[in-house]
Amino acid sequence: MIEIKNLNKAYNGQQVLLVDHFVFEKGLHYLLGPNGSGKSTLFKTLAGLIPFEGEIAVASHKSGSIGAKTLLAFSEAEPQYPSTVSGKDILYFIGEVRKENPDKVKELAKNMGVDTYWNQATATYSSGMLKKISLLSAFIGDTEWVLLDEPFILIDAATQEILKKMILANSQEGKSFVISTHLVLDLDIEKKPKIWHIRDAKIHS
Repeated sequence: MIEIKNLNKAYNGQQVLLVDHFVFEKGLHYLLGPNGSGKSTLFKTLAGLIPFEGEIAVASHKSGSIGAKTLLAFSEAEPQYPSTVSGKDILYFIGEVRKENPDKVKELAKNMGVDTYWNQATATYSSGMLKKISLLSAFIGDTEWVLLDEPFILIDAATQEILKKMILANSQEGKSFVISTHLVLDLDIEKKPKIWHIRDAKIHS
């Protein structure tokens, strides 16, 4: 599970998140809320990418620690990468860190069509091409949790369908997901998804 305690995050004095105590149990979770409600900020605190007040633990590992990063993968809503590296370099590097078979990385890239351009430097990529690299990175390795921030923006309809199948397959294999989105999927899984809302800087059912 992912447990949040006394989380307080503000930007320039403006409170963005205030969570006394909240737990994401294993399974599929949707996080809904308007733009600016704190969804992306929450994801970045869970992934340990930005400083915050309070405590976050991923299966008892502190957010941002090696233990937590081993268990959790994150795809940003609007990813950015160094302009001189290729998508292939990025994905193979993540695969090496997460001890993934290179053939599996290649298979994932082919499945989403990334292999047709991943040898090029990311400076040449469109926003949709960058998004596909970010999405694939979250499915590499044997992580327990996958955080997908607005996964269906910037990608075409065919890629959306591929992504839905990937989420379903990985859910059935036991991975847990937290997905911020305006599109709640009707997936054929045994345990129904939980739907949460961010309002007034707080998480509500």
